[in-house]
Amino acid sequence: MRASGTTRLLRHTATAAATVALVVGSLAAAVPANAAKPTEPVGFHPELDYAGSTVAKHEGRDTSATASTFAALAVTQTKGMDVSGWQGNVAWSTAYANGGRFAYVKATEGTTYTNPYFAQQYNGSYNVGMIRGAYHFALPNNSSGATQAAYFVAHGGGWSKDGKTLPPALDIEYNPYGATCYGLSQAGMVSWIRDFSNTVHTKTGRYPVIYTTTDWWTTCTGNNGSFGATNPLWVARYASSVGTLPNGWSYQTIWQYADSGTLPGDQNYFNGAFDRVQALANG
Repeated sequence: MRASGTTRLLRHTATAAATVALVVGSLAAAVPANAAKPTEPVGFHPELDYAGSTVAKHEGRDTSATASTFAALAVTQTKGMDVSGWQGNVAWSTAYANGGRFAYVKATEGTTYTNPYFAQQYNGSYNVGMIRGAYHFALPNNSSGATQAAYFVAHGGGWSKDGKTLPPALDIEYNPYGATCYGLSQAGMVSWIRDFSNTVHTKTGRYPVIYTTTDWWTTCTGNNGSFGATNPLWVARYASSVGTLPNGWSYQTIWQYADSGTLPGDQNYFNGAFDRVQALANG
C-alpha cells in the first residue's frame, strides 16, 4: 500500500533532521572545545596587557632614575596613573592622598575583551576627584581600526564635556603575541591608526590621545609625523628624562616614566598644572 502524503512528509522531515544533526555533530567534533575565537590571537591574555606591559621587555629601564629624579617635576606637572584589570579593585582614596590627580583606565582590547574592573576603576577615580579617561589596547592585525574604535567607544571609551573626562586614548605598542608591528607595513600601520583615530573622533567629537614609545613609533610607522596636529601624545620611557619624542610632536602631553611606584599601576606626569588637565578634559 502506498504511503499517504502526510506519511511521506513526516518521513522526509525526520530524514532531513537526522542529516542536519549529523553535519552539526561532525562540525562540533572537528572544532576543539578550547579553540581560540577567530578575532583573538593564539594565547590571548588581555588581563596581562596594559599600557606599557611590553615596554620594559623591549626598551629596558634606567635603574638610576629614583623618586628624587622626578621631584622637580612635581612643582610644574601633575601626577597620575594608568590602571587595568591587573590592578583589580583600586583604593582610590589612598591614591588621591598620595598625589594622584588623573587616571587612565583600560576599557577594552581588540574586539572581544572588556576590563572586568572597569566600572570600579573608572567611576572610583572620578568619585574621589580625579580626572579620568579610558584607553584601548590595540591589536591591529585582528580587525580594522574602525571596528576596534567602535567596540571601544561602545564599551567605556566615550567622552563627555563634564570637566572630569579625558579624551579616549589608543594604546599602540609592541605586539605581546608576536611580530613587533603586528605584521603590518609602516604605511598599513599609519592607515590603521588613522582609521581608529577618525572613527573615535566621529563618534565622540575628540581625537584620541596616542600612547606609544618613540622606538616603536619609529619602527612601525616609519616615524610618521602626521598625527601631532590632532592627537595628544602620551609617551612611555622608563628613564630620567622623556628623551626624543616621535616625529610630529614638539612636546608630550603625558609621560609614563615608570611601571611601578607610589601610585597603583604605571606612574605618569601630565605636562602642566592641574588646570591644564582640566583644559584637556574640556577640549
